[in-house]
Amino acid sequence: MTPQRITPARITYLQPNEIFVFGSNLAGRHGKGAALQALQFGAKHKCGFGIMGQTFALPTKDLDLKTMPLHRIAIYVDELLVCVRLMPESVFLITKVGCGLAGYTPEQIAPLFREFVGVGNVALPIEFINILNR
Repeated sequence: MTPQRITPARITYLQPNEIFVFGSNLAGRHGKGAALQALQFGAKHKCGFGIMGQTFALPTKDLDLKTMPLHRIAIYVDELLVCVRLMPESVFLITKVGCGLAGYTPEQIAPLFREFVGVGNVALPIEFINILNR
């Protein structure tokens, strides 16, 4: 089994093959938190889902900037997994999506990423790894 990569607590630069996965809103208003930081890696305003530059916007809030229920976020997490599998040459650095402005705890969000454990081109936050390894 591949050792699990750990997402750095603070990401200030990306290698050419790295993708910064951040929590977004479907309106693509990247004004705070990791979404604001994602702008420096190629995220685009008005684009709230998918790959842009060296980023992947993973919606945790809807068009009205209201937090989405976990079952809706899970749909986007599944789409991210498809992308991860289609792009094995890229390393996806998953941040603590949903655990900032969306208001979820790592205990609530981490289980959505269970299928990502051991995937060679994925890094997960240490908090998610610790929860998933219990």
